[in-house]
Amino acid sequence: MSEECTHDCSSCGKDCGQRKGKFDFAAKLNGASKVGRVIAVASGKGGVGKSFVTTMLAVEAVRKGLKVGILDADITGPSIPKGFGLAGGSYQGEHGIEPAVTTSGIRVISLNMLVEDPSDPVVWRGPVIAGAVKQFWTDVHWGELDVMFVDMPPGTGDVPLTVFQSLPVDGAVVVTTPQDLVEMIVAKSVKMAGMMHKPVLGLVENMSYMKCPHCEKRISVFGESKAEELARRFSIPETLRLPIDPSFSAAIDVGAAETVEVPGFAEFAGKILGD
Repeated sequence: MSEECTHDCSSCGKDCGQRKGKFDFAAKLNGASKVGRVIAVASGKGGVGKSFVTTMLAVEAVRKGLKVGILDADITGPSIPKGFGLAGGSYQGEHGIEPAVTTSGIRVISLNMLVEDPSDPVVWRGPVIAGAVKQFWTDVHWGELDVMFVDMPPGTGDVPLTVFQSLPVDGAVVVTTPQDLVEMIVAKSVKMAGMMHKPVLGLVENMSYMKCPHCEKRISVFGESKAEELARRFSIPETLRLPIDPSFSAAIDVGAAETVEVPGFAEFAGKILGD
């Protein structure tokens, strides 16, 4: 038994000999909804572009003809609505909270769409935040979706644990950057997914390089890529390296995510979705 054990098995993801019985943390999906696959997008640290990857996975899934939803589980730093130009749009309907719908039909729920002023900080303790995420699953009328992407907060705390234990997650995509500390960060995310018995479907190395505007040479601004090496080490089947491209952030800033074309992303998304 770990020296850090709190003896509260309900808040622990480990499967140790001291566990007292089996806990079923599964949350019941909104009764008027049906969700096919659930894919979590995770990172061990913030600022790596996790929300951008979530957004583009959803956009590419819609382009493939799928019915798509995004559950923004990053309660204290929600950024999904901005990329789609969504402000408000959620309301209490007959079957539950109605999510906002983007131009291409992506159904989105985020705390930013439920508060009066999106710039107000969410000063909640971990269990309250985790409870809100669970309510996004149980109280939101998602309708019929082929796939839902969950934009996770960084790290391995209460909310990621709640998502993995309470939602029927089919797999995870890990987002990272090329810095030297990345190996440890990826290891934490991959090992947490393993503890929750969830496969890591792919690794996205964001800000991997930039192209010289004059000669098209790739410049490794943050160091040489570690994507392939990490994928081999952790047996991650799919990888994608994303460039630094100001046009991506410019489109997100004006809510035009659905117009963005990211090199290689359609193929990567297809593999994640099992095309």
